[in-house]
Amino acid sequence: MLAIEVDKLFKQYKNGVRALDNLSLKVNCGEIFSLLGPNGAGKSTLINILTTFYKPTSGNVTVLGKNLCKSIFWIRTQISCAAQRVSIDDHLSLMENMLFQSRLYKVDNVTARKRINSLIDSFGLSQYLKYPVASYSGGIKRRLDIAMNMVSMPRILFLDEPTVGMDIASRNAMWKIMQKIRDEFKTTIFLTTHYLEEADALSNTICIMKEGHELVQGTPESLKKYTKQNILRIGFSDKKKTRECAEMFSKANILPSINIRESSIFIDALENQKTFETVNRWLLEKKIPFKAIEIIEPSLEDVFLKLTN
Repeated sequence: MLAIEVDKLFKQYKNGVRALDNLSLKVNCGEIFSLLGPNGAGKSTLINILTTFYKPTSGNVTVLGKNLCKSIFWIRTQISCAAQRVSIDDHLSLMENMLFQSRLYKVDNVTARKRINSLIDSFGLSQYLKYPVASYSGGIKRRLDIAMNMVSMPRILFLDEPTVGMDIASRNAMWKIMQKIRDEFKTTIFLTTHYLEEADALSNTICIMKEGHELVQGTPESLKKYTKQNILRIGFSDKKKTRECAEMFSKANILPSINIRESSIFIDALENQKTFETVNRWLLEKKIPFKAIEIIEPSLEDVFLKLTN
């Protein structure tokens, strides 16, 4: 059985804006499914439909084998959603926040206590019990927010950009928690993120969407092969030299497309050897200093940029 199946989904608002346009996707039980797309792709609208806040205009949505529109109240008992804005009360203690959440889901006190103690331990929150919630960092508040959403032991957990604004250490800690939720609690995670390395590191399946419909769906490895070509990377000492060289490439009109990221230029290598030789010769003739030139396999970011322009 699939956790989620979306088939030819349309959502059009009253002002005429069509947020979802013939969208189809499948989410397997027990996996981390990442939804990627540029701003305005329809990600938030899709999550609002899957979490029963919005009704679709047309199309079919099945959650855990049941029709979304016909089984709204049952589905709500099986899912949980941690939105971008944490739902923590700073005036309550950590334990009080979690107990309050358990009562919202009508979890009996004995079961709630056992679950809460287990979640506090699993999420590494024990050391924060004696401190006021208002004093927690953003990363710890997010960790508590997700732990609260796990009190009901949902079969599907929706996470809307859970690591946005976090430092590297907090983000890595959150990655481990998401993997633990999948592997130990057997919960399906539906994740939206703008961090492509996050989707690459965590996901069993990734779907890239644009303008309300899916562009491609598959494993991170299969998506990286989607472009069917490698990438030529030219590294420079700083961003200024990178931009200057990119401008010269554009004026010379010898390459079909170039992409700048940090202090490197990335070029589609239509023919590996020929592209490498052409670019290397041009750089030497123009006496342009560079630090590295190499053929690399496309990353998830390369695929995303190519598909979404």
